[in-house]
Amino acid sequence: MTIGTALHRMGPVSTALHATSLGLVGLCLTLWIRAKTVDQEERGNAERRAIFVGLWPPMVWLIADTVQEFEKP
Repeated sequence: MTIGTALHRMGPVSTALHATSLGLVGLCLTLWIRAKTVDQEERGNAERRAIFVGLWPPMVWLIADTVQEFEKP
């Protein structure tokens, strides 16, 4: 069994990954807004956490695009 047939049997995985990517954008924004409400001592860590999570959406989106190529019949 090839990767393409395994993905085809699982269903629309790329759609779920695209939705996850958009959800991660929301998580990043939430963390960034929350970083503005914490104490000055903790703000650096909170902002770094938001930036770190902000790196994930493009990666997940590209993975979804790659998976979508395998899902095509």
